[in-house]
Amino acid sequence: MNGFSQFYIQFLKDLASNIGQWFQMHWAIIVKIFYGDWADNGYANLFMNSIGDWNALDYIAFILVLIINVGFVALLVILLFQLIRRYVRFVKREVDKDGLVEEVSLLNQKIVELIDEKNKILAMRVSQIGAGAPGVVDYEGQSTKKKGENESRFSKLIQVDREAEENPRITVMNQSDMLDLPGLCDRFINYAASQLKLFYKKEIIARWFAGLATSKVLILEGISGTGKTSLPYAMGKFFQNDTSIISVQPSWRDRAELLGYLNEFTKRFNETDFLKSVYAASYSDTINLIVLDEMNLARIEYYFAEFLSVMEMPDVNEWKIDIVPTSEKTDPKNLINGKILIPQNVWFIGTANKDDSTFTITDKVYDRAVAIAINKKAEFIDAGYTENVSMTFEYLDDLFKRAQSGYQLSEIAQSGFNQLDQFIQTNFKIAFGNRIMKQIKLFVPVYMACGFTEFDGLDYMLTFKILRKFEMLNLTFLKKELDELIVLLDKLFGKEQFLVSKDFIADLKKNA
Repeated sequence: MNGFSQFYIQFLKDLASNIGQWFQMHWAIIVKIFYGDWADNGYANLFMNSIGDWNALDYIAFILVLIINVGFVALLVILLFQLIRRYVRFVKREVDKDGLVEEVSLLNQKIVELIDEKNKILAMRVSQIGAGAPGVVDYEGQSTKKKGENESRFSKLIQVDREAEENPRITVMNQSDMLDLPGLCDRFINYAASQLKLFYKKEIIARWFAGLATSKVLILEGISGTGKTSLPYAMGKFFQNDTSIISVQPSWRDRAELLGYLNEFTKRFNETDFLKSVYAASYSDTINLIVLDEMNLARIEYYFAEFLSVMEMPDVNEWKIDIVPTSEKTDPKNLINGKILIPQNVWFIGTANKDDSTFTITDKVYDRAVAIAINKKAEFIDAGYTENVSMTFEYLDDLFKRAQSGYQLSEIAQSGFNQLDQFIQTNFKIAFGNRIMKQIKLFVPVYMACGFTEFDGLDYMLTFKILRKFEMLNLTFLKKELDELIVLLDKLFGKEQFLVSKDFIADLKKNA
């Protein structure tokens, strides 16, 4: 053992001595390069001994090489300085980052503590007033209970279910309520005048009911203050089922503004009044009206496009709107597989002003809706006290169907309208289309059943379904064709007919 110990100790001494000599040798070389020859005047003697044989070019080369060497050394020093500086910044930044991470962690911990403290305080308050289980407050400031196993994410729709179960509403019609369409128009006019002090011409009310028979979307347009919103409001009072009025906001960009959305934080669905009104209509047996007030303050195609598309389907059982992607046991009764069915007894009424603050209503919307222009206030009507009516949707729908089967367009009207179609296609490149022809066959018979002629109905539909599209044309070069269209109308239907269309064409010529 002693022999190995002596060997190992000697080995370490020799190794340390060799390493020390290596460093000493290299250090001596470095000292000699950067100090020894300078201190001993080695470099200086070499320089002085050499310059005696130099000529002018040698001196010039010496100066250039000296400048290059000095620049090279200076560049190395600068680069070394920058590297050191970057390293210092990097280290400092990493230190600061670590500090920020630690600070964020502390703040998160404090947030958790504050939330716990807030929930405890809220639980104490709730327990003091006897409100049941403690709740939480979502980021929108709405107080909500903690979602339990038997609690639904649709609070408003579940409330509709409960109200319908506890107080089912059944409309009972008396003999006096079983009116025909002319009687229905007259009774509403007298009711609105006597009880609401609102006055309407019969032609406006006839267009209203004909519009209801034609489409689930009506657009009431015209200048401000002519009673566009008050008409569906009065209709709701008349049918004893208040109209839901939804104010459209300029910020609406998608369907979530209309229907609501699932709040991922609270796991609840933020229900809108619009969604509640559509859902409540499924429990109603009467007429339900939902008003989108000033609907063109935002682009209708952004927030209402899904409804426009769904209601084009021929099978009304497919009029379903997706609300949530999946269903739960606690969802509302009539929310099937996360979808809501648009009931047949609901109509969407849009009011629209035409000014610089609104968007243009596109053909996609106009073609699917019935537009009713209200540009003038009706004169005072001295009507006696008139009661409203109790009327089911089935009864009103039956009135529409009987009118549509009982009133048919005459051969003269159909032939004349076909000639109009050909003329307008040839000269204005606009076709009536299958959708518009279908709407005409639904609208005109009901308009006739309300007490007007088929020419009156065709005149109105021609104006607001076809001639309205002329506003997008360059009418400056079409004045001759417009004059020829008026001549054709006089020839086909007589000079005393289609006055609404002729007035509209005259306005188009004036503004061309």
